[in-house]
Amino acid sequence: MVNLTINSIPVTVPEGTTILDAAASVDIEIPSLCYLKELNEISACRVCCVEVEGEGKLVPSCNNVVREGMVIHTNSPRALEARRVNMELILSQHDNKCATCIRSGTCQLQKIANDMGILGVSYPTDLAHGKKADWTTTFPLYRDVNKCIKCMRCIQVCDKVQSLSVWDISGSGARTTIDVSENRVIKQADCSLCGQCITHCPTGALRERDDTQKAYAALGDPDRVTIVQIAPAVRAAWGEAFGMPTGKATVGQLVSVLRKLGADYVFDTTFSADLTIMEEGTELLQRLQAGDLDNQPMFTSCCPGWVRFLKSQFPEMTGRLSTAKSPQQMFGAVGKTWLAHNLGVDADKIYSISIMPCIAKKAERELPSMDSAGHGSDVDLVITTRELARMARAEHLDVENIAESAFDSPLGDGTGAGVIFGATGGVMEAALRTAYYCVEGVNPPPDTFSDVRGFEGRKEASFTLGGKKLRTCTVSGLKNARDLMEDIRSGAVHYDFVEVMACPGGCVGGGGQPILDGVEMADVRGPKLYKLDSQRPLRFSHDNPEIIRLYEEYPEKPLGEKSHHLLHTHG
Repeated sequence: MVNLTINSIPVTVPEGTTILDAAASVDIEIPSLCYLKELNEISACRVCCVEVEGEGKLVPSCNNVVREGMVIHTNSPRALEARRVNMELILSQHDNKCATCIRSGTCQLQKIANDMGILGVSYPTDLAHGKKADWTTTFPLYRDVNKCIKCMRCIQVCDKVQSLSVWDISGSGARTTIDVSENRVIKQADCSLCGQCITHCPTGALRERDDTQKAYAALGDPDRVTIVQIAPAVRAAWGEAFGMPTGKATVGQLVSVLRKLGADYVFDTTFSADLTIMEEGTELLQRLQAGDLDNQPMFTSCCPGWVRFLKSQFPEMTGRLSTAKSPQQMFGAVGKTWLAHNLGVDADKIYSISIMPCIAKKAERELPSMDSAGHGSDVDLVITTRELARMARAEHLDVENIAESAFDSPLGDGTGAGVIFGATGGVMEAALRTAYYCVEGVNPPPDTFSDVRGFEGRKEASFTLGGKKLRTCTVSGLKNARDLMEDIRSGAVHYDFVEVMACPGGCVGGGGQPILDGVEMADVRGPKLYKLDSQRPLRFSHDNPEIIRLYEEYPEKPLGEKSHHLLHTHG
């Protein structure tokens, strides 16, 4: 242990502790902008500098460890003045139009400037103009160079967590900025659209393409019938955008919010998650019984970020993806066919909106293959959890006290198996529950396959299914996925069934979720979904009465002719 003094307070911390963490241990907050523990500890912003007695220069607290007997002043006149100067220099190269910034109220730069009482900037403003500031407005990921503070968080997250190296330093000296690596435009950069760069950016430099105006237009159009689906992961996080504890805001309250925003019908994506399991679970069994998995696994296909990654990084392995569409897209296809018929609505008048924790879903709905219903795009618009929060806030809705309301029928009922889709391992577990039933003819105890759960990057498990050993692996985060794919390709490991989620922890940690700066929330949100699963009266996708009704009335059976056309990709 190391003994030191911070602001006249005796502190004892383990050897190797940074000054920043040592201060935090006694409730002394040192501001920082660029710091991300174990990811970005480069002291680029210099906002966290402190004064150490005996040191000639100020010391960045984020990457300097404590020493025995240190005497540290975090708020000395010298430290405060340097911090203020550094902040003003950063602000001189920042578009300070906070009133029109998407991150106003959740921006770390704004918070620190306000905390320091900075009411003006002493240095001339230097913003980018012309081509340097240009960015396509059609791509689901949007970047504003004039809000970038060069903290390099996006670079580190993309490199170390997702292994895609989309971002890099561009220019030098006063012209230094962050841009797409190798002088590429974003569409050329093999971006997975995971959105982790957005959730780790401390300002509004990175955000999703804003589609709220399209949503308002559709919801307010009397000639459209708007159907809205809510993804499982959204219910675990949406209340955080309003300062509520994780999981306190209920999905019933969210249904009411959407009705007040003008939605004609609100449905639960857990229904189509159950539908995905019926199709994907059946496909798994068919491949297993046919010997198709003897050499290579079947990969889940419900995460569009993972699918984009696989197609760009390991194109030779795309044939191992399940052909089942994601729950979002299955809902869209069923919504404009079977649902339209049941509602007595012209399918061409239906406008299908998804509330998703992910920006890759915006790109998924735009794929040419996602129009199998024959009425334009099966899903017309994707809104992230953050966008929905902005819409609710704009309508001045009291979301914390709004009364609950129920989902509409017949696509509003989902099982616990569908709920856990939002957490890493959830798709795997749900599929195995139903695969076991298909083989054995009885349901297993619901938690039989809980060994696939866990927020570690890679989780292996083995089960016996129909007398055959089934080797499984769940993985989240694209760096972990890359390592796994390299091992599979080299023959170092072999699995039969592999679930991959692009975002660490799964969809609960998605790039469209509420941002709590510097705090990873997947391991907090995920258990909320497992708790909801345990509380559901139905925990097996094949027991969902609305799924049973759907197959009786429309596609007849999983992997049947209609199912293949409507619910699966074709190349």
